[in-house]
Amino acid sequence: MASSVVGRFAPSPSGRMHLGNVMSALLCWLSARSAGGRLVLRIEDIDPERSRDEYARLIVEDLRFLGLDWDEGEGAGGTHGPYRQSERTPVYEEALRRLDAMGLLYPCFCSRAELHDVTRAPHASDGRLIYGGRCRNLNAHERAELSARRRPSLRLCVPDETIRFVDGLCGPQAQNLQEECGDFIVRRSDGAFAYQLAVVVDDIAMGVTQVVRGRDLLDSTPRQLYLYRLLGGQPPTYYHVPLLLAPDGRRLSKRERDLDMGALRARYGAEEILGRLAFLTGLRETAAPVEARALAETFSWSRVRRDNLYLPEGLFKS
Repeated sequence: MASSVVGRFAPSPSGRMHLGNVMSALLCWLSARSAGGRLVLRIEDIDPERSRDEYARLIVEDLRFLGLDWDEGEGAGGTHGPYRQSERTPVYEEALRRLDAMGLLYPCFCSRAELHDVTRAPHASDGRLIYGGRCRNLNAHERAELSARRRPSLRLCVPDETIRFVDGLCGPQAQNLQEECGDFIVRRSDGAFAYQLAVVVDDIAMGVTQVVRGRDLLDSTPRQLYLYRLLGGQPPTYYHVPLLLAPDGRRLSKRERDLDMGALRARYGAEEILGRLAFLTGLRETAAPVEARALAETFSWSRVRRDNLYLPEGLFKS
């Protein structure tokens, strides 16, 4: 009997994949393959200012080099394409029309500078500002007057409700959307669709049942679950994996080219990279080289470390 698990790897082509991206891709691949499931590769190039075709090509090359294959998506085709967000505009527009028909969207004219004046106290853990709803109750005259001066973004009204879910690694989670998030943007003022909307629309359309991604996106999950409910989709199960940090506690960055795949491939073979990552995440007791399919044979989420991972000095030479 075929597995019902459909995973996805959805990288952003804003730079060459670095070691932290590879770790997330590996755990995503292992989770699906160990269950006999399928994988989708989707290129999240929704931000035209940051995305580059060259990086999308390198993502495909690097995943193939590592032996992390996929069943449909970029470079493989399939029945749920296109698999680049930049080519999926009509799908996002239809989702916006549905939300607008529910009376849940409104234009927001706040500039970046003004947002600091109209937001409530920042979220205690990360300093994130919470939008206070300044533009929600503008009348038609006020909206027309502001529209003549500035193109608005679109925000989605959120209820005074606590969204709860259980993450496969982080355990029970809860967030009151109104108090800890506020009405959030679904389309930017430049016309680009927001990540929160696009990722939910795409995962519904592509039949994704399991999402494995970095812990930096854990906080966005309640917003996405709210969108799943509004759009009538079945939410996936979530596994938010630890972040991979440099020895000094700094997050790895594409911009700084910390241990990116170009540098790694110049020094290591695919099995050497995977072996070191398997050791680092707790899947193996040594850093000996190993193939991806060998790791899938013994993979279990119970073995994956829960806390953020500090890259030991010398494990990967920068």
